[in-house]
Amino acid sequence: MTDIAPLAERAAWFTHDRFGLFVHWGVYAAAARHEWVMARERLTDGQYAKYAEHFDPDLYDPVQWAEDAWQAGMRYFVITTKHHDGFCLFDSELTDYSAPHTPAGRDLLRPMVEAFRARGFKVGFYYSLLDWHHPEFPVDLYHPRRDDGEYIAATAGRDVDKYADYLHGQVRELLTNYGRIDLMWFDFSYSGRGLNAKGAPEWRSAELLALVRELQPHILVNNRLELGVGPGPETGDFTTPEQVQPPGHENEQTSAAVPWEACQTLNGSWGYDRDNLDWKPPSLLVRMLVDTVSKGGNMLLNVGPTGRGRFDPRARETLAAIGAWTALHEPAIRGAGPSAFVPPPDCRYTQRGDRLYLHVLSWPMKHLHLPGLAGKVAYARFLHDHSEVALVEPDGDDPFLNHLRGLPEGTLTVAVPSSAPEVEVPVIELILRA
Repeated sequence: MTDIAPLAERAAWFTHDRFGLFVHWGVYAAAARHEWVMARERLTDGQYAKYAEHFDPDLYDPVQWAEDAWQAGMRYFVITTKHHDGFCLFDSELTDYSAPHTPAGRDLLRPMVEAFRARGFKVGFYYSLLDWHHPEFPVDLYHPRRDDGEYIAATAGRDVDKYADYLHGQVRELLTNYGRIDLMWFDFSYSGRGLNAKGAPEWRSAELLALVRELQPHILVNNRLELGVGPGPETGDFTTPEQVQPPGHENEQTSAAVPWEACQTLNGSWGYDRDNLDWKPPSLLVRMLVDTVSKGGNMLLNVGPTGRGRFDPRARETLAAIGAWTALHEPAIRGAGPSAFVPPPDCRYTQRGDRLYLHVLSWPMKHLHLPGLAGKVAYARFLHDHSEVALVEPDGDDPFLNHLRGLPEGTLTVAVPSSAPEVEVPVIELILRA
């Protein structure tokens, strides 16, 4: 195997940047009913074909996508080069089921990679291990025709090994034809779950991972090839809890031994879903970002562009609102990570060197009591405007501060105004003594 640098070295940019953009985009955007619409509605190839026949993203502007994401505070992106329906955004020599063979008439991946790379982003490719369109992909428990006994019988001779050849061939194309790729996001393995369930043996995952590392030795690979995860080159490099907030940084989804990334949606759907109104407010998304970084993880936040190739206005508004916060609080996220100090209730800590950041999720009355920090803080200020936050010492003659005498030894108290600053999550920067 090609010499591979240690995981900590390869992942240094990843654990520094902390916040990325996920993009789910394909012909399912024309259906506008979730990226799993083909499987959810048990559509045949013929019924689904109309979406490719009419896929014409005439307003596609990847430069604007990159700008929106950059202003939101994101610094890497992951794009669905092919989702489970088998449709490819890129020009592949192995199939005609791709963007150049739709009214789009061109490779849609290349200009995206070029635009994001030019703006300063690291580049990540998502590639689905499933393929409901491929003629050798055996029908399984997730396939759109899973309930059609006649179809299952007629396709019983499909050879998953021939499909794996195709899968490996397309990954070779992606990692050969688009320059340096920083991250590979495979999705997903499901051995033992039911009808024709597939995993590492079917994907020939060990061989596939070796190919990836040969073509792009610096790359990070996620954990969904069913090869485990760890610091060695023969496993995945990072874990990917999906649409959950892990309870801590020491659990089955997030380990201190490897990086991790929580992938999240704006409204529960990955692909464009026109009638889904379950939008998360920006305040919640900022809290999710803070919580994730405080536990040592990254957040990969998804946008599903429309069939015309635009970010939905609601998505753009949300990204702009997140960006208004990150513009003022970037030091508490970028390059920051978990702290050994224990925050008070309804707060989170992130830390970067001698700067400890107290993210206040629920505004208190007058005081915040910080365990273990007495005598360790040289100065405190709000991060958004650098206005001083007072450090409070108990005064035996002041009845209003008598309650401070009952605090555990080593507790530092800071005084805050009655009204919270007008930012989504106020942050107090604590400059630690040397």
